[in-house]
Amino acid sequence: MSGTPPVFDAAFADRFAELLAWRRDVRRFRRDPLPDGVVERLLAQAALSPSVGYSQPWRFMQVNDETQREAVRASFQRCNVDALADYEGERARLYASLKLEGLREAPEQIAVFCDHGTEKGHGLGRKTMPEMLDYSVVAAITQFWLAARVAGVGVGWVSILEPEVVREALGAPPAWKLISWLCVGYPEEESETPELVKAGWER
Repeated sequence: MSGTPPVFDAAFADRFAELLAWRRDVRRFRRDPLPDGVVERLLAQAALSPSVGYSQPWRFMQVNDETQREAVRASFQRCNVDALADYEGERARLYASLKLEGLREAPEQIAVFCDHGTEKGHGLGRKTMPEMLDYSVVAAITQFWLAARVAGVGVGWVSILEPEVVREALGAPPAWKLISWLCVGYPEEESETPELVKAGWER
């Protein structure tokens, strides 16, 4: 039997709006480790996310091995050089000045994959839109991110990577598609203004 649904009043709605405004992409982390159990609790909250056909295709892999982390940093460096070459003039100068990752500082780092080989859900809802598996993982990442912000923990999404290089470096199955690399830890500072806005990259 289901319990009584909670009532989310106006005060909660205001706080939730603040949460959304203060959920920022963090690139500058303190190196302090997170207390035991924090990441596990955030992952449990992420698992409450909706998924197509109840497939739950997300695969969160905590990466602590320094060799694996170094392989990811090397991939970022290669991709970042290629990305810089796409810009010219002042835009190139600005791009080169941006801090786009916390791969050396963040104490916790999590690779998030979508398991395209999962049989859970029996294919419901994704015959005509198979990309719904990927979208389900993105929804879980968003839920993880919001839960982290509530806990005072920062999250940074690194996408300037070679997905197959990362998958192979971590020994993930071929059916797993890399969706994101998350840097997780206490932020050096907090702001409701996106860092790319402060840096002048976009308004």
